[in-house]
Amino acid sequence: MNSRQQIILQMVIDKGRVSVTDLAKTTGVSEVTIRQDLNTLEKQSYLRRTHGYAVPLESDDVETRMLNNFALKRELAEFAASTVEPGETIFIENGSSNALLARTLAEQKDITIITVSSYIAHLLKETSCEVILLGGIYQKKSESMVGPLTRQYIAQVHFSKAFIGIDGWQPDTGFTGRDMMRADVVNAVLEKGCEAIILTDSSKFGVVHPYPLGQHHPFNRVITDNKLNAATQRELEQAGVHVDIVKSPRTR
Repeated sequence: MNSRQQIILQMVIDKGRVSVTDLAKTTGVSEVTIRQDLNTLEKQSYLRRTHGYAVPLESDDVETRMLNNFALKRELAEFAASTVEPGETIFIENGSSNALLARTLAEQKDITIITVSSYIAHLLKETSCEVILLGGIYQKKSESMVGPLTRQYIAQVHFSKAFIGIDGWQPDTGFTGRDMMRADVVNAVLEKGCEAIILTDSSKFGVVHPYPLGQHHPFNRVITDNKLNAATQRELEQAGVHVDIVKSPRTR
């Protein structure tokens, strides 16, 4: 996605429905170029085209969360992608930031992505990236595979890094998730002993959910934005977690 396409997508996210004419005026290119950009963005499942307009995708759990604070999540994804070397095999779990990471990596590097997210697998269908989608019980809302079969598949594959989404963190509880089955999948990944990386915006810190993540096999690294509380960063680092802070686009 080039810088003009990012501007187009942000306008559609902010306004909900934008004409091709308005997009052309704002970006300073022809309507023909805008239509080509919209075709590309629609093909990549970022928005939907209607006659003369671009509109956001209809509400879907992962897609809706991806579009929320898109610019920041894109920055986090770009930084996370820089930590991956060409030729690596990595695991990407689920969630909006991880979906953007998967797309960014597929556009930039020759890698293999293992995932339990059918949404991520679908997002990469037009890329040259090799995708391994693990099976299991299909959670329709999260578009993710869970359950004992998924655990078995995880045990049979190998990867050097795992990118995980979380729902909460507090000093007394550690990292937590809101869904028991997805938390079980995350803990199965952590049992592999690879480099375990949390990719999330800072809003998840200071929140607690029922299901613990990483109690027995802790995370190695957190990639988040510069709104993270300084005290929280110190507590994470004292617990042995390396913290990478990515500047929000608005603070540059």
